Amino acid sequence: MKMRRHSQPSEDSGIDLTPMLDVVFIMLIFFIVTTTFVREAGINVNRPSAQTAERMDEQTILVAISSENEIYIDGRQVGINGLRAEIERLKGQSPDATVVVQADREAGAGIMVQVMDQARLAGARNVSVAAEVP
Repeated sequence: MKMRRHSQPSEDSGIDLTPMLDVVFIMLIFFIVTTTFVREAGINVNRPSAQTAERMDEQTILVAISSENEIYIDGRQVGINGLRAEIERLKGQSPDATVVVQADREAGAGIMVQVMDQARLAGARNVSVAAEVP
């Protein structure tokens, strides 16, 4: 009868984690690339409510008007004179973007009309006013 020898495990034997790490890093890169980032106007606006309010798509240019009639885009305050150039710059990055005006309840109607007018002069086809669903 033959005797079998059982070899002892060597110190080099173990689980190779390299393929698993490769998969994890590929998944991480995938999620980073496919994530959409929410752009905010830069200030908190107390929006009025409306029964017909709808959600907008991802490609929007947000213009906020504070209760003190200050205009903000991407967290920066801009004047009414610089608003058109700023919207034109953002429209160059995404030509199909919709301009959404987030006006505070206390903001004047005149400044909102001026903002909407500057957006139209900048080439925006769709200009909307943001509201909350009650």
